[in-house]
Amino acid sequence: MKKEKNSAVLHFDHIVVGSGLAGLSSALQLGRSGRKVAVVTKRATDECNSKLAQGGVACVIDALDTFDEHVRDTLVAGAGLCDEKAVREIVEHGPAAIDDMISLGTEFTTRGELGYQDDRNAFDLGREGGHHKRRILHAGDITGAELERVMIEAVRSLPNVQIFEYHIAIDLVMSGRVAPGTPARCLGVYVLDIRGGTVTTMLAPTTVLATGGAGKVYLYTSNPDVACGSGVAMAYRAGAKIANMEFIQFHPTVLYHPQVRSFLISEALRGEGAVLKCRYSRGAEPVEFMQKYHPMKSLAPRDVVARAIDAEMKATGEDCVYLDIRHLSEDALRRRFPNIFEKCLSAGINMAHDLIPVVPAAHFVCGGIKTSITGQSSIGGLYAVGETACTGLHGANRLASNSLLEAMVVPRLAAQEIDRDFDKLQAAYPGDQAALNWHCGDATDSDELVLISHNWDEIRRFMWDYVGIYRNDKRLERAKDRIVMIQKEIDKYYRDFYVTADLIELRNIATVAELIIDSARSRRESRGAHFTADHPAPDPWLECVDTVIVRGKPIFYEKNRS
Repeated sequence: MKKEKNSAVLHFDHIVVGSGLAGLSSALQLGRSGRKVAVVTKRATDECNSKLAQGGVACVIDALDTFDEHVRDTLVAGAGLCDEKAVREIVEHGPAAIDDMISLGTEFTTRGELGYQDDRNAFDLGREGGHHKRRILHAGDITGAELERVMIEAVRSLPNVQIFEYHIAIDLVMSGRVAPGTPARCLGVYVLDIRGGTVTTMLAPTTVLATGGAGKVYLYTSNPDVACGSGVAMAYRAGAKIANMEFIQFHPTVLYHPQVRSFLISEALRGEGAVLKCRYSRGAEPVEFMQKYHPMKSLAPRDVVARAIDAEMKATGEDCVYLDIRHLSEDALRRRFPNIFEKCLSAGINMAHDLIPVVPAAHFVCGGIKTSITGQSSIGGLYAVGETACTGLHGANRLASNSLLEAMVVPRLAAQEIDRDFDKLQAAYPGDQAALNWHCGDATDSDELVLISHNWDEIRRFMWDYVGIYRNDKRLERAKDRIVMIQKEIDKYYRDFYVTADLIELRNIATVAELIIDSARSRRESRGAHFTADHPAPDPWLECVDTVIVRGKPIFYEKNRS
């Protein structure tokens, strides 16, 4: 597919890359100013990780709950790595963000809808792993889809917001030093029209990266195919600070079935009393095991549960463990978990009568582009929100349902800061620079597409085997050796041939994989989602200390609390 050597140039006030909840929240908040906003998304607008979120939004709205308790649960789950100030800011801004979503038309499930006679108009608050109170607002078991629906309608109602579907970001447009003593800054993004095959240079005073997670770096994941870590990869190549990429959260319960791929069984099931069980001999009834690992048993934080499941599977040789929620009636399960119930039923599993086979899978990146609470990265004009960012909220292990909260709160805070400082941001923006247009050089069409699929498959397999739930020094060294060789092949391929969407995603996956490997090799302790057998205990010196990577510099550490 031939690409134009000289790209078109489009100008906006704001560019948002990504159309999940964080991206659309950013577009909506920035678009309310009346300024010109572009939203770039590589598939249809609603094809994103946010849409798949089942559990809900963690937020303090019940009179029996407090901000202090939500903060405490978050800090405990984060295993000594959260930025407490950032945690409190996001938690305390949660109710206002929820009110905004409700005003836009979000329909959270009420107690009356589930058949309760008391407080029928009150929201039905769920509970998930690591939470000591019921504080999870949900829309049945398709909360993400409901939030996406509302946000898409709201964004599309703004005439000053233009959505570019089937456009994939290649790299950030960077300036040199604008004036003596000033650092390089982001001017926008190079974007490939996947269907048309041409590259466009999009320029704006601010660029917001909201590209979601990087689950496709791993062989088994709950994430959709779009989750390739592109925002982190582009920001790294541009010279931004990247933090805590060793902390990859593996969701404990993804449906184990040959005909159903990457389907998440929400943690909310365990919040409603489901327990994890393992079969210890052939033909025997599976029995509960989480009491051996944590006082909260099946409601322990995700990192604990995922490692426990992994340990039980390896000890018994079983291919999966099981969730047992048979204490609830079929009618109750159909009301509370309609989507999960139907998906399981399509696989021949009736949750009311059958155990649900589950396994862990890569789910959430706790690290990302290091930002302030307002999404500001270490590069001028560049912001990051949602799973792409590392605000300090999640620490070493994300507390369940805090991600949707962050995806609503941080874009609001970012937009407020951008609105306040827009004159300064615009003054620091040099505008059109013809030299920044996209050039293909001597690139040609490729007849070696097998290299892309082969390298993609190899990266995902060795990341699962060597840099997964269980790590050690030897495995990490093997992973590093392999990624270095593959990076050389990809770099040469990228220089020689025209860009395609598959090549862009492979390049990003390889970059993110190496960031995860290097960060994991650097942190010689076990903490939260990062467990390494050669260093099984946490190092007190590394508490509240971020692993930071900047391109071209040695890895270093930054204290994230004063």
